[in-house]
Amino acid sequence: MMQTESTETTKADQFEATEEFALMLDASDPLAKWREQFHCPTGPDGERLIYFAGNSLGLQPKKTSEYVQQEIEDWQKLAVKAHLGGRKPWYSYHENFREAGARLVGAKPGAREVVMMNSLTVNLHLMLVTFYQPTETRYKIVMEWPAFPSDLYAVSTHLRSRGLDPNVALVQIKPREGEHIIRQEDIDALLEEQGDSIAVVWLGCPNFYTGQVFDIRHITAKANEKGCVVGFDLAHGAGNIAPKLHDWEVDFAVWCSYKYLNSGPGAVAGCFVHEKHGNNSELLRYAGWWGDDPNTRFQMHRQRAFKPQPGADGWQISNPPILTMASLRASLEMFDEAGIDNLRAKSIKLTGYLRYLIEQAGSEAFEIVTPADPDSQGCQLSLLVLDKPKERFEALNVAGVVCDFREPNVIRAAPTPMYNTFHEVWRFAEILTKS
Repeated sequence: MMQTESTETTKADQFEATEEFALMLDASDPLAKWREQFHCPTGPDGERLIYFAGNSLGLQPKKTSEYVQQEIEDWQKLAVKAHLGGRKPWYSYHENFREAGARLVGAKPGAREVVMMNSLTVNLHLMLVTFYQPTETRYKIVMEWPAFPSDLYAVSTHLRSRGLDPNVALVQIKPREGEHIIRQEDIDALLEEQGDSIAVVWLGCPNFYTGQVFDIRHITAKANEKGCVVGFDLAHGAGNIAPKLHDWEVDFAVWCSYKYLNSGPGAVAGCFVHEKHGNNSELLRYAGWWGDDPNTRFQMHRQRAFKPQPGADGWQISNPPILTMASLRASLEMFDEAGIDNLRAKSIKLTGYLRYLIEQAGSEAFEIVTPADPDSQGCQLSLLVLDKPKERFEALNVAGVVCDFREPNVIRAAPTPMYNTFHEVWRFAEILTKS
């Protein structure tokens, strides 16, 4: 079970299955104001759709247009001078996210453990260059099953580039026969049995398919005991769960910002490197000029050796993409004001309510495969549809619900605390169970 500093449990006796109860929960929601800070698509009747697809693409904050337009105007009026003379100078733009990013994933304040750069998979490649250093006896990489395909491709590439066979060196921990969730004791057993041959443990948290949140602190401690490096894909975790990456001694993590972080399609991603590694300038890495010492970065005539700047910044390759960073700025300001722990508390209640309503309906057409333990789930509930899966998914679309479908028969619904309501959860459950 993943441990957080403040966890609000949800029990069935806290809820009622009536519409009036859902409206009462919304009326007492301290985070309700954020809903109106987002644009949401509407249906043919002009009514706002029930948008439960934040696990794929978050809604657009209303401030996004203003912040992107500001940079377009500075480019128009100042051109190259906006690098240093813009309202938000481009040269140091990425520095605006150091502390906000740290608060988001539990990095150490002031330690430069977080940098926003590139895309998630590019960042994963950069991290594996540094942290996957196989030896004759320690060469395996552990992933969960099913893992997100892009992660699987990236890891397999690194194995092959080192002359290793992914069929041998890639170990995927699976649920037991007839189960959907990976048991913690099975992860522990794998680490105990094969830990001396494992170089890197790399897990998606939460898992994209089942929504399972792994116990980051426990897994990291057990893996570190065996001498393994530990990293996490937080694509579905950043802005959703509330990890403490520094305190839990996680070595590295990467994430995207277009899902729960609402920064737009293909937006700039994030990267965490623990302080114990970030200040080690001797670590092997792929170097680029934006990771270089900013004090001498522009002394190009000297043709000197690369000198990485301290912290995660030292893994940067290129100068930051300002227009996508402007949209990230709009989003992270909101997360900073709302507070990730507050959002997490509402999320536990919101998702707990959705589970309660589905289970109360007693339909035999659905099985919730996401763990019931509030600490082991995020915003997303994954529903195994046992009868007419595609027809039921289409019925949700027709009724004004936006969620997603994963082959062969899983519907993923993600009520997010920043812009979804308890009444929307109630409506979704009504549509789902009566379709």
